[in-house]
Amino acid sequence: MTVPPSTPTLEQGTPTVPCTLRQFLGYFLSLGAFGFGGPIALAGYMQRDLVERRQWISKEDYLDGLALAQLAPGPLAAQLAMYLGYVRAGVFGATMVSLAFILPSFFMVLGISWLYVRFGGLAWMQALFYGIGAAVIGIIVKAAYKLVKLTLEQDLLLWGIFFILTLATAVTQSESALLFILAGIVYMILKAPPLKRIPSLSLLSVPIVPATALRLLGFFGKAGAMVFGSGLAIVPFLYGGVVKEYHWLTERQFMDAVAVAMITPGPVVITVAFIGYLVRGVWGAVLAAVGVFLPVYLFVVIPSPWFKKHAKNAQLNAFVKGVTAAATGAIAGACVVLIQRAITDIPTALIALITLVILFKTKKVPEPVIILAAGIAGLLLFKGMR
Repeated sequence: MTVPPSTPTLEQGTPTVPCTLRQFLGYFLSLGAFGFGGPIALAGYMQRDLVERRQWISKEDYLDGLALAQLAPGPLAAQLAMYLGYVRAGVFGATMVSLAFILPSFFMVLGISWLYVRFGGLAWMQALFYGIGAAVIGIIVKAAYKLVKLTLEQDLLLWGIFFILTLATAVTQSESALLFILAGIVYMILKAPPLKRIPSLSLLSVPIVPATALRLLGFFGKAGAMVFGSGLAIVPFLYGGVVKEYHWLTERQFMDAVAVAMITPGPVVITVAFIGYLVRGVWGAVLAAVGVFLPVYLFVVIPSPWFKKHAKNAQLNAFVKGVTAAATGAIAGACVVLIQRAITDIPTALIALITLVILFKTKKVPEPVIILAAGIAGLLLFKGMR
């Protein structure tokens, strides 16, 4: 089956190249299985491979998808992938791309979860995550830095939103979706008056019921509906719920969950499958993954036809900028929270610092290699191994 080409690129006279649905899905299956580096890297791979090299997607459609991914709740890379699937083959395309992109990392996390539960009590497993957790801090700090450069520019108002959300997240050790929405509205009022329409808040409240299965589905569904921008923005929300409120995981286990997300390819929010597995086995992992990704899928498929018509609206773009600045601030605040949990002594501080130096000084060392080296360092340095 050949998928009809999408609209021409922004450069006049340069049409997109037709591809089969099998080819298109094969690309996202490969990206989900081997795409390391976090949400910004994954978005960059899609631009490089689908827009510039293969020309399966027009530049205009890519930019529209990127804008929608920033506007709607949910992890940026997964939403962008779903939108591009929608562009190529409608709702069916978005559905199949989401499965191709998510399932490889989901099954990898299931395997790691089983090993963690089976061997987590052994000193070598604790030592491995001792080093990896510290390296993850360096990776998250670098990701936050890249987001700041990408989103805030020289706009003082965006910087103000960023610092307010950084402080709020660091102090409360959780994030507030209402602050995200408020940031978008304030920026829209000041930068693109008149205010035409305020985004609905009706989707931001998901009741949590007593039953364990429904509670898992409700909590992770709420996470998927309340997290904006980078998949890393889900970290403070998850911490506030699974550690502080419900006590499903210890702080050490939560840091291990974040580490699992960084050592596996695909979307960062797949860490919820690890959390769900620790709470309720395979069924818990499935509920957590469905809970997070179903709202993301709906937030892409339902508004996509409308968004393609209004993507250039000034008020909409201003709202997106405000929300993105708020999400970036939440990630920076999450860095503060996670540093307090993962950097517990001089060895972990050194691992995090060395990771940062490597990431900033060279682009030739892949993140999986850094994670592997940190795990080995943990095996050598962890006190429990002595």
